[in-house]
Amino acid sequence: QLQLVESGGGSVQPGGSLRLSCAASGFTLDYYSIVWFRQAPGKEREGVSCISRSDGSTHYADSVKGRFTISRDNAKNTVYLQMHSLKPEDTGVYYCAAGETYYYCSGYVGTKYWGQGTQVTVSS
Repeated sequence: QLQLVESGGGSVQPGGSLRLSCAASGFTLDYYSIVWFRQAPGKEREGVSCISRSDGSTHYADSVKGRFTISRDNAKNTVYLQMHSLKPEDTGVYYCAAGETYYYCSGYVGTKYWGQGTQVTVSS
């Protein structure tokens, strides 16, 4: 079965850290650009970070720059999102998605696979 599976979500206090994982099953992740989205209750889905298949470049939303780091481990067929200095406004369901178009990280057009999401809650 071809799928993405996220893990690593949970509840943390403000200032805490979490590392999310996005593991691919049934296909090779390094052929794809991978984006992390998040969606908070009542808000639109937001692209948080993306790692490009073409050159490995990374992209971040302004709201997470300097706090989040996206990386990939091709040997483990997994992409990670390391999150530090978490804030209450980082709360939401985090999804990973994969796309194979060259400019996927520019607009996330042509998503081929979606994960089921993992909940992140930042609260004191």
